[in-house]
Amino acid sequence: MTTKTKYIFVTGGVTSSLGKGIIAASLAKLLQAQGYRTTIQKLDPYINVDPGTLNPYEHGECYVTDDGAETDLDLGHYERFLNVPTSQANNVTTGRIYQSVIDKERRGEFLGKTVQVIPHITDEIKNRIQILGNSGDYDIVITEIGGTVGDIESLPYVEAVRQLKWELGEHNALVIHLTLVPYLSAAGELKTKPTQHSVKTLMESGVQADVLVCRTEHELPEDLRDKLARFCNVTKESVIQSIDASTIYDVPNLMLEQGLDTIVLKKLNLESNVPNLDQWNEFLQRHKNPVSEVTIGLIGKYVELQDSYKSILEAFIHAGAENEVKVNVESVHSEYLNGDNAKAMLSHLDGVLVAPGFGERGIEGKIDAVRYVRENNIPFLGICLGMQMAVIEFSRNVLGLEDANSTEMNPETKHPVINLMEEQKTITDKGGTMRLGAWDCEIVKDSIVDSVYNSKIIEERHRHRYEFNSAYKKQIEEKGMQATGLNPETGLVEIIEITNHPWFVGVQYHPEYKSTVANPHPLFVAFVKAAQQHNKKK
Repeated sequence: MTTKTKYIFVTGGVTSSLGKGIIAASLAKLLQAQGYRTTIQKLDPYINVDPGTLNPYEHGECYVTDDGAETDLDLGHYERFLNVPTSQANNVTTGRIYQSVIDKERRGEFLGKTVQVIPHITDEIKNRIQILGNSGDYDIVITEIGGTVGDIESLPYVEAVRQLKWELGEHNALVIHLTLVPYLSAAGELKTKPTQHSVKTLMESGVQADVLVCRTEHELPEDLRDKLARFCNVTKESVIQSIDASTIYDVPNLMLEQGLDTIVLKKLNLESNVPNLDQWNEFLQRHKNPVSEVTIGLIGKYVELQDSYKSILEAFIHAGAENEVKVNVESVHSEYLNGDNAKAMLSHLDGVLVAPGFGERGIEGKIDAVRYVRENNIPFLGICLGMQMAVIEFSRNVLGLEDANSTEMNPETKHPVINLMEEQKTITDKGGTMRLGAWDCEIVKDSIVDSVYNSKIIEERHRHRYEFNSAYKKQIEEKGMQATGLNPETGLVEIIEITNHPWFVGVQYHPEYKSTVANPHPLFVAFVKAAQQHNKKK
């Protein structure tokens, strides 16, 4: 539809957490629904090379792509909205930028020049921004710049945007600036000063916003839009209201009503059509009009911060809509769960998901949760560490291997039913020991997952270090826990099930990463359906 890739930059002012990722994803959805091949990338200003070693309390969940990149959780939003896989190129951090420049300097690529923020760091940023655009796969690349305009960390990115906007030329790049228009209840009015100062700060770096997206709790009156347009050097039609929504999935329609896609395409000199949102709106209809509801317990140790399990929570929304059921997720902190209170905390639930994680904190609570749902026939889904806890619980309480454990938790355990692969044991770099990205899994016929996937070979994303120890596979299977999914190359166990249980599945991979609005993940769909059936029997 277009011969030259267009670039849209999304910046944020005054405060972070305004929803740049959702606005970027919503705009991308509207452009995609008009036939434009669209992708989104995130530039993160922190110095970590990637979020892989960050505690979830610091930055929410770590999202993983097919090619094994550990990325910001916003890439999850991009995939869930667009149903298009992201990659290493879709998330860039300051740490990765500086690492690349320093590596080039060490190799002598700068020919003895003094290496500086300008031009060397900004050139590297510009190159990373244009990788996706130069691939020939996209008509429009949306780049979300993390952090807040004015932050010292964001300055090189804003400078790179200034240079690129100039170099790409008119109609080839534009800047959307997301700001806050707060409502002061004491005065009973909306205040424009934060937006004015934010735009001024952006202009001090040489960047003029082309479109303002104003986060607000109240409708923006016409005179306030006039004022913002006048003070911020934009047209009135370029002042877009982003009012609080009941669900993030409403935002594309809200942006459509506001004409965000229309003004953006006009400024990029591209044709604007009515976007086809039929499938999207069918999903919304089912999501907002459930015919029943279930309550599912999420057992984890980062439950205080909802973003720690963002993809799981969104996968439940997709699966709930598919089943026309409202999924109420009840967070249960595994540190406060034990054999004595398991019945009080879990008996009312229609299903239990034991969440992924690292480290030994809260482990025994997860094991007690697995035992309770196994013995009481409550539908169970274990993801990554959750699957490993199911193996440990079964080994301890069914096989009688009292000391059974993972060597992650107890390196001296007599029965390491979960263990490191041999080739990983000599690696000390934390990132180097991970099994990351998409791996194949061969499914055993006539199993639960066989009916879930309806495919012999599936491909799912991984992020873990420890594995099911195949030395124990025979005796575990003899007692009724079956390995129903194996990696065809390594023979590593990917899926376990218990045959004499209504619905008990543990997976070593992360199905939540691949669930989207257009394609709810079949494992979550089946789990929610099992929870529905359990609810009817109560």
